Amino acid sequence: MEAIIDDDVTKRFSAEELPSWNLLTRTNMNYQYLSMRLTILWVMGFMIRYFILLPIRLAVTVFALSYLITSTTLLGCMPDSNLKQILNKYVSLTVYRILCRCFSAMITYHGRDNRAVGGGICVANHTSPIDVLVLASDNCYAFIGQSHGGLFGVIQRALSRSGTDHIWFERFEIQDRRGVTQRLKEHVEDARKLPMLIFPEGTCINNTSVMMFKKGSFDVGGVIYPAAVKYDSRFGDAFWNSSRFSGMHYLLMMMTSWAVVADVWYLPPMYRQDGEEAAAFANRVKAEIAKKGGLVDLVWDGQLKRARVKSELMREEQLEYSKIIASAKANHKD
Repeated sequence: MEAIIDDDVTKRFSAEELPSWNLLTRTNMNYQYLSMRLTILWVMGFMIRYFILLPIRLAVTVFALSYLITSTTLLGCMPDSNLKQILNKYVSLTVYRILCRCFSAMITYHGRDNRAVGGGICVANHTSPIDVLVLASDNCYAFIGQSHGGLFGVIQRALSRSGTDHIWFERFEIQDRRGVTQRLKEHVEDARKLPMLIFPEGTCINNTSVMMFKKGSFDVGGVIYPAAVKYDSRFGDAFWNSSRFSGMHYLLMMMTSWAVVADVWYLPPMYRQDGEEAAAFANRVKAEIAKKGGLVDLVWDGQLKRARVKSELMREEQLEYSKIIASAKANHKD
């Protein structure tokens, strides 16, 4: 069982292997020197990325964050009104589009008529924190996610001041998780509120596959608007390996990449069928996202990178394996 997990799952928690070198990292780290020509090209690329692109991107980042903190503070002082909602929309779109410039993002959106609307839930596969910028540059969302410290925490607190109903929680606090479900139900029942953006995998996967969707966001009602996000790793690997790199280290790597190139497909809205369980609905949505994004559809829980295989999953696989053996024996006797 552990061998199956290691082969089919754990490789999804490390950077995707590139078929060719992109002047950022070696395709095979066993080769530290290939030729003088490639070494010169790498040095030239290093100079461009660290001494030209990085300073410009850092300046843009400082401007964007200053604009975010200032504008959300001012919005927080305004009373709730239609004017505040309109201003919040334009501030949000402007901030996220500027932040995308920090990574030289080039994003192509497909099926924009299927974008989420108020009272709905947009669900997408999860590769990195940049997913939020990629999606929020094209539509306004309320966010739900784990509380962070450091720079991400500063951004979360600034967003909360704008008056938008974002939901932040502690991953391992049971009481927080119960409260999140109730707040999410109340949010989707109000069509005047922004659509909620959720990444049901609950962790970052390396953009080669989609892993198990948590059923919580599919059990609260509301319309589900699936979105598939696929990055082109030739220009920079957007995957965040949080167990290996800190948030600041990851951002530095992205700012010293060539660009973030991505495609986003908005899929038609999906509805839970009569009598359909939340887990089955989640799997149906996940399959559509995987198909559209050209990703592998896996049944495993993404939290396996933080914990061992659950005993329930092991029993299920043992049961399936025993059925296969029993069937083979029956056929052999015949």
